[in-house]
Amino acid sequence: MVKAVVLSSGGVDSTTCVAMAVNELGSANVVTLSFKYGQRHEKELESAQKIADFYGLAHYVYDLTSIFAYSDCSLLSSSKEKPEHMSYADQIARDGEGKVSTYVPFRNGLMLSAAAALAQSLYPEEECGIWIGAHADDAAGNAYADCSVAFNESMGRAISIGTYELVKLHAPLNRLNKAQVVAEGLKLGVPYDLTWSCYEGGEKACGKCATCIDRLAAFRANGCEDPIDYED
Repeated sequence: MVKAVVLSSGGVDSTTCVAMAVNELGSANVVTLSFKYGQRHEKELESAQKIADFYGLAHYVYDLTSIFAYSDCSLLSSSKEKPEHMSYADQIARDGEGKVSTYVPFRNGLMLSAAAALAQSLYPEEECGIWIGAHADDAAGNAYADCSVAFNESMGRAISIGTYELVKLHAPLNRLNKAQVVAEGLKLGVPYDLTWSCYEGGEKACGKCATCIDRLAAFRANGCEDPIDYED
């Protein structure tokens, strides 16, 4: 049976990806992988562990913090900047196409490379898929270049070559928008109440940062309420 390493941030998209992998391969063949990278809070890591526990999966955590020590990305605890309380669409409309302030330098490339190494370590002679929950809204306007279809196709080929064709990259949500991602997850009974997306680290989600705005809109588009608590 093919194995899977799913990148899990504890948010809507990656958790939907976890559910899809479990649904296709069975929980015995799936593990999840999260990363510390100097983010402002660890609530997403706590959620990722809850998701793994929910599905009965082994969960791994790698620390990439030192790699981003020289970045001033607003998602990092070392940054003087704070994430904007404005949707990605509004940021792009204001600033034009290109990376947003929450872009962490080549983060997905590093995470995928680390996942490939983990896959080869856990399953050195078996076929294994790396699953990533990147979706079309992330890549829109080139806000996150390392979420694009072109990026994942290129990384997928490099990973396959470097692992003797044993490890393949899967990005099943890459051509879906966030509302469509939520629709897929609702079909699979994803425990969205256990997830965390907010860039702030409060007791409740702020409801004002870009990822909260997009998340709320995605649930509304599906005619349902987001099951987590918000400040407002």
